[in-house]
Amino acid sequence: MNQLQVLAIVLYFAKLTATDPNTTWHRHKLPTFLPQETLKLDKPQFSAKATLELMTHCNAECLWKEAHPTLEDLKENLSYETLYTNGTRTLTVVDITDFDPSTHILNQHTPGRSRRKRQIFGMDGRFDISGKTFLLNFPFSTTVRISTGCTGVLVSDRHVLTAAHCIHDGNDYVKGAKKLKVGFLKENPKAQLTKRSKIPPKLLTRWLRVKRTQVPKGWIRSQNELSMDYDYALLELKRPHDRPHMEIAVMPTTDQVAGKRIHFSGFDSDRPGQLVYRFCPIINETPHLIYQHCDAQPGSSGSGVYAKLWLPEKRDWERKIVGIFSGHQWVDLNGMQRDYNVAVRITPLKYAQICYWIKGTYSDCRSD
Repeated sequence: MNQLQVLAIVLYFAKLTATDPNTTWHRHKLPTFLPQETLKLDKPQFSAKATLELMTHCNAECLWKEAHPTLEDLKENLSYETLYTNGTRTLTVVDITDFDPSTHILNQHTPGRSRRKRQIFGMDGRFDISGKTFLLNFPFSTTVRISTGCTGVLVSDRHVLTAAHCIHDGNDYVKGAKKLKVGFLKENPKAQLTKRSKIPPKLLTRWLRVKRTQVPKGWIRSQNELSMDYDYALLELKRPHDRPHMEIAVMPTTDQVAGKRIHFSGFDSDRPGQLVYRFCPIINETPHLIYQHCDAQPGSSGSGVYAKLWLPEKRDWERKIVGIFSGHQWVDLNGMQRDYNVAVRITPLKYAQICYWIKGTYSDCRSD
């Protein structure tokens, strides 16, 4: 049985191993995200070096520092910078109303399963996705390249979600951010599969320019201690693309996720030119992060992390983007060091912010 046959079986049985669909994740009332003032900033220097591999260290205090955040801290973290193609940038100050602190609190757990080898945990569980039947169709077609070397995911007809560290190192924008591009895999019209060769022709990459980039201030202001909590950014393309996209959703608790596992695809740097898919159980979660042992390598940063969530109105499970793959974290607890691969979870506030960035109005981002 080849790898693609195994993958097809995995995708088929994912639906059959789902948890109880009687969930309430969709019923939470979202906060209102209200931009208040936009200020002009000096042009960035574009002096930072793009980082494909983000690694951080954390302890118990770091893990739960925002379990009970103040409203002012949240407003500060969710204010955001916008970078335009002409090199100018602005800072938008925001207000937040209708925020329910209970949606930001999780039970505190101590992560378990000590590991010693980072990024690849035991046997490599990644799948190479090949052949246009998979690569050019949903959900794999929603994965795109970022010209700085990372991965992104399509979340509207002209928006791409990725990791902030692929664009900005916390002090300045990376060198390639001024002329940022997004790459789409497409079929090579001149290539044909000959009778002598069983190897499918390679796909081409079509690049589209980015019109503007938005990064939360929580990422920029956190770099004194290099926190992953706000490691996400939204890119707006100069023109719409012609592919299906994935919708974002508030990350529910692990028990409300089908199979209690997450999935994501990315362009891992150790497999050049190859789209790589993986899935794994969620090990733990904090108010901002999803801890797991999904195998990943540099280049997969910015991948859209999705889960299957139950939609009562459709009476079916559907893939939703619930996080953004960030990188690797060493966690020091009780004198023991454990390591994990980490994704930024989409909280109600982050959902409200990203939705506003996409739609331009908070009224379209409310839910009862």
